[in-house]
Amino acid sequence: MSMFTWREVDPAPGQAVAPDERLAWGKTVGLGAQHVMAMFGATFVFPTLMGLNANLAILMSGIATICFLLIVQGKVPSYLGTSASFVGGATAIYTYTGSGGPGGPADVTGAILVSGVVLALVGVAIHLGGAGLVNKILPPVVTGAVVMLIGFNLAGVATSVYMPADRWMAIITMLAVVVMAVGLRGFFGRIAIFLGLVFGYVLSWLADLVFGTLGSGATAHARVDWTNVRAADWFGFPKHTASGLTGNQYVAKNLGAVGWHAPSFSITFALLALPAVIALVAENMGHVKAVAQMTERDLDPMMGRAIAADGLGTVIASAVGGSPTTTYAENIGVMAATRVYSTAAYFVAAIVAILLGLVPKFGALVAATPAGVLGGVTLVLYGMIGLLGAKIWKENDVDFGRPINLVPISAGLILGIGLGTSGFFEITKDFQLGGIAAGTVVILLGYHLARLIASDEDEGTMLAVGTPGAHVEGPPHG
Repeated sequence: MSMFTWREVDPAPGQAVAPDERLAWGKTVGLGAQHVMAMFGATFVFPTLMGLNANLAILMSGIATICFLLIVQGKVPSYLGTSASFVGGATAIYTYTGSGGPGGPADVTGAILVSGVVLALVGVAIHLGGAGLVNKILPPVVTGAVVMLIGFNLAGVATSVYMPADRWMAIITMLAVVVMAVGLRGFFGRIAIFLGLVFGYVLSWLADLVFGTLGSGATAHARVDWTNVRAADWFGFPKHTASGLTGNQYVAKNLGAVGWHAPSFSITFALLALPAVIALVAENMGHVKAVAQMTERDLDPMMGRAIAADGLGTVIASAVGGSPTTTYAENIGVMAATRVYSTAAYFVAAIVAILLGLVPKFGALVAATPAGVLGGVTLVLYGMIGLLGAKIWKENDVDFGRPINLVPISAGLILGIGLGTSGFFEITKDFQLGGIAAGTVVILLGYHLARLIASDEDEGTMLAVGTPGAHVEGPPHG
């Protein structure tokens, strides 16, 4: 049976709808729109944080999702939204102070594309040889440490780059995100970061009306500037542009108006983004396991295909200046709530996302998000990314009473967090490792060196990263 042929069903209350089944087309379209709403917040917030075009991210997420469904032969229902795992690498590139830095948007998308190729190759290797090798190389103690490093390495960016633009607005936005994440339930609680960003955006606009501009004299400026929003078209493909600004200047001004562009490649910048692959492998394996449990089907044979498809989606998106992709926990939540696993709904969601991406005025509106609001959002977001690493440790019972776990991991974390996004470890005059890359190298090599010299009782038992407990869910997606 073709993957484009779904058996129409009318299930009783509580009865599941399988991936190769669908409801009536009217209901299927409604479910597809619901999946768009679920992924929407994170899929445009993360490109904004990476200095990329939100419209292009939405559009390419739809294309990447269709590619994913084709590669997994319609057996793994999933939506590929923007990955949070690359926010750290992107920010490190913008704030890099070593040789050849800082970088700009083209450097970010080039580094992301390289990571996508690596992720696709890992998926092919898993498809051919099984997941056992990956489980041995990336046990939870290593995966959790890398995820933690990606988040905590960015602390200085939230406090020193975004917050100075409007400290009080950053604090108010942060408190709003905290209140909504804890106080709201269900779907609204899952999109607390998106809601917090909208709240801060509107509050900044009101503050301009009531209190006037920030600063004085030549430095006076409005919190919200809609000049580009008014000039943007209602319908059309995101513009072709390459920003002339780079590094701290680009991030501080949040010029997210950059459009589609060709990526630029650098070994140094590629290494800053590459650690995110570790998080994505764990995330994809956990996603497939979770879907298999819900649908009561053996999807292990699709594990490698799913990871390779995510890598290919990232390559396709970043090749035109779009943002990286990953499977979305929000959409798993929609499936768990509705018990509708039909891939037809995901094809509908992908088409809706593509159409939404062709509204440039929407992208310009997102690009006008005040830097102070982003400061408040990132205070929460970066911490959440970091603590997801601790979540992996806890759910897999990682024992830090063993020196094999404690010593190399602690050394790598302190090195990576201490270097931050502005420090680097110099290999040669023209080649340096940024904080995330340097910390990841120490964590990965240090752990396996410790394994080689440790006694059998010290080594203990390693758990697989692909267990549902090790699912790197993203913040509140990722």
